[in-house]
Amino acid sequence: MNQAPEVSTFSLILAWARITTGSQLRFGLSPMPPSTPSLEQLRQRIDRIDDAVHDLLMERAEIVKQVGTLKDAAGPALRPAREAAILRRLVARHRGDLPVAVLLRMWRELISGLTQMQGRFGVAVYAPEDRRGFWDVARDHFGSFTPMTVVNTPVAAVRAVTEGTAAVAVVPFPAEDDIDPWWRFMNGGDERSPHVVARLPFLGRGNGRGVSRDALAIALLPHEPTETGGESLVADRTLIRLEVNDDLSRGRLKDALEAVGLPPLSFCSWLGRHGAASVHLVEIAGFVGTGDPRLAGCVKRLAPLPVRINTMGGYAEPLNLTPDGRKP
Repeated sequence: MNQAPEVSTFSLILAWARITTGSQLRFGLSPMPPSTPSLEQLRQRIDRIDDAVHDLLMERAEIVKQVGTLKDAAGPALRPAREAAILRRLVARHRGDLPVAVLLRMWRELISGLTQMQGRFGVAVYAPEDRRGFWDVARDHFGSFTPMTVVNTPVAAVRAVTEGTAAVAVVPFPAEDDIDPWWRFMNGGDERSPHVVARLPFLGRGNGRGVSRDALAIALLPHEPTETGGESLVADRTLIRLEVNDDLSRGRLKDALEAVGLPPLSFCSWLGRHGAASVHLVEIAGFVGTGDPRLAGCVKRLAPLPVRINTMGGYAEPLNLTPDGRKP
């Protein structure tokens, strides 16, 4: 009599598992999920991730130290155009439930801390008693531990940068109804003069106090484009200042700018008194460098009016986030 071959218990279990799994897939059923990790296991995973993130941050700090040795030690380590490009790249790749505004706030603190590693860095903020919101905007952008000093006039903030007692000045964004606008004194046309380098808030407005008016950051830095190395086009804005010792209508100025390829987005004007020159501030879409030939072309079109024109700097257009700090 033939004897049936022996079958091990393990073989029977394995065959049953294959049949069960095959049936589940055939009938559209999912295999049994792995056991749910315990709370302690999840916390251990979080701890390992924290350690990995911390290791990478320390590595990043070491690289920044090397970058600092390659830079010109005479100038500030601040690179607003580069910072804007970093933050835009993070927004583009971000996914998941973490609000992108939280991520960017973390990165702003990181950038500010690493900037201080490369040299002395402080901020002069126009924030009188009734304008404390500018202090909040400056703190949110330049970091909770960056040294900041309050001044009572925008001109004093810019002077602090010029005299070297601060690396950055934070002043109100220009408005048409400013009685004595600070920007009318920004007549430097070379790269060693103070320039507008950023518009604040860049990440969206946080829990600031009082006035919700935007601000501009000014530093002894050249005006630089945000777009670098073939990256996707990033919206830049340029501020152009025109000084004229005669009557100049906005209509004629607008026509002259458009004719040379510099269509204006907005105007602010300060009309001179008692023989003083009038000054116009124009916001232009895109990057316009100090030596851009279109500036000279505009002056030529306005002849014979005596016009002095210079770029006052510019900024990367702030990010567009929802009120709860997410991508739209």
